[in-house]
Amino acid sequence: MTKVLGYVIIQSYRSCFGKVILVKFNTDDLVNKIIKSYETHKDISRIDEENMINKKIIIEIIDRLRKILFPGYFDNSKIRSEYIRYTVGEHLEFIQYNLRKQIARALGSGDACSECPKSTLENKAEEITDRFLEQIPMIREYLYTDVQAAFDGDPAASSTDEIIFSYPGLYAITVYRIAHELQLLKVPMIPRIMTEHAHSQTGIDIHPGATIGKRFCIDHGTGIVVGETTTIGDNVKIYQGVTLGALSTRKGQELRGVKRHPTIGNNVTIYSETSILGGETVIGDGATIGGNAFIVSSIEAGTKVSIKKPELQYSGSGQDDF
Repeated sequence: MTKVLGYVIIQSYRSCFGKVILVKFNTDDLVNKIIKSYETHKDISRIDEENMINKKIIIEIIDRLRKILFPGYFDNSKIRSEYIRYTVGEHLEFIQYNLRKQIARALGSGDACSECPKSTLENKAEEITDRFLEQIPMIREYLYTDVQAAFDGDPAASSTDEIIFSYPGLYAITVYRIAHELQLLKVPMIPRIMTEHAHSQTGIDIHPGATIGKRFCIDHGTGIVVGETTTIGDNVKIYQGVTLGALSTRKGQELRGVKRHPTIGNNVTIYSETSILGGETVIGDGATIGGNAFIVSSIEAGTKVSIKKPELQYSGSGQDDF
């Protein structure tokens, strides 16, 4: 039972011991404390802000871009060739309008341009948006090679349609390729929001600043981390749990812009649960890195790296003695 007396809410409920307990809850007092915390911790408060990004719109932009990148796969109805120009144009109109607005907000939210006139932000955002949209054919070219690599390398795949519809690795790569182009255009925040959304959906964490070549294949994918300054060549395949990371980030912001993550050459395969760390670490072309390896120094081209076979210990006469 709940009774409201002025700003005080009296909540009564029966405890697990059968006793009735009364809890007094002063709403007005709590509101004052919360508002005071807004003033105390301003770095995590955005009140009266003109330039706040809308994350839901960014996710919708991703969905619209996927409909352009993979026509006929993610639309609600059949895509007819006679209407394809209208369909693509409609998606582009939505993306152009909303992405421009979000980029303008992102540009205005930073210290560098927080005082810039709105017209300046909008003009810059429009220029960036147009340059990004021009990259769509190139993004499709790369994604075509990614889909083909996944199909060629997975005997469990029945078709490329199956990969496009259902493989989390391809979703993460698709969002990365979109976000990377925005990153190259120096758009703040939005690329990271995009890839972290993909991370939340797939368990695959690819920083939009990473540079990744064609025919990139992620098999299974969960737990993969690709750091910001990672460079990956063409025809690279990595399995679940792989980390391409930094040796140490204790210096924090002092390391901004420093090459912290490894370089992976062409035609490299990295098996599950392997960690390759450090900005000076280079994995040469054609190398194969076995599972569970921990690598902090360079590997020559064509090398096969594997962990020494562990010893198994047995006890008892049956298999249930664990």
